[in-house]
Amino acid sequence: MNIIVCIKQVPNTTDVKIDPVTNTLIRDGVESVINPFDTYAIEEAVRLKERLGGKVTAVTMGPPQAETALREAIGLGCDEGVLVSDRKFAGSDTWATSYTLSAAIEKIGDYGVIVCGKQASDGDTAQVGPGISSHLDIPQVTYVRRIREINEKTAIVERMTEEGFDVVETPLPCLFTVVKEINTPRMPSIKGMMRAKSAKISKWTAADIDADPAALGLDGSPTRVVKIFTPEPRKGGEMISGSAGDVAKEIAELLKGEVV
Repeated sequence: MNIIVCIKQVPNTTDVKIDPVTNTLIRDGVESVINPFDTYAIEEAVRLKERLGGKVTAVTMGPPQAETALREAIGLGCDEGVLVSDRKFAGSDTWATSYTLSAAIEKIGDYGVIVCGKQASDGDTAQVGPGISSHLDIPQVTYVRRIREINEKTAIVERMTEEGFDVVETPLPCLFTVVKEINTPRMPSIKGMMRAKSAKISKWTAADIDADPAALGLDGSPTRVVKIFTPEPRKGGEMISGSAGDVAKEIAELLKGEVV
């Protein structure tokens, strides 16, 4: 079975800064890494290959420097890397991004499973994976914490919920988004790192994936960031001290006054 894993290169920092003019992330001078959630997707894709055979193709959409993320993925066990990069993709929201990735996946073809991390650390929307499945018109199971059974036609997985988990059976091909509970990512081997260093990365433009220009970048994005700002800190406030019972009564009285 051939598996496709979608990854993203993100800033290696929690101190994300936004350009006030373009409303986009400032990446200059910030180290980039594979999105942490995607490392679990890579590991699960490689484990599926080890169970079922086939190959794993890592795909990313991004600037030319995102090639380093693909080489790292190959070092972790992926067989091939595809970089989808074009200035026409600039300004893509999650819908345009998922469209672009789905077009690349259609070009790759011959896959049984697509694996994504549950979300990206620099956006936290968790929308690209489901968007890809929508564009490709295939089933999706999100927040997968375990793949119980899988063969060429069907899979049975555990989908994490707030109360526990659901057991879901799905036909293949299918897209999974996975959570960190699914596995422990391996470290790259010396052999893997050597192979990654010499691997040939496929680089595709919008024309290469036969993408509709109207569906790319800002033109293909139904949502746009109009304004980003840091909320003003709240002022004032009142400290209430005393026993738990006295504090509860005083808060209740204050709330009564607000309601009235």
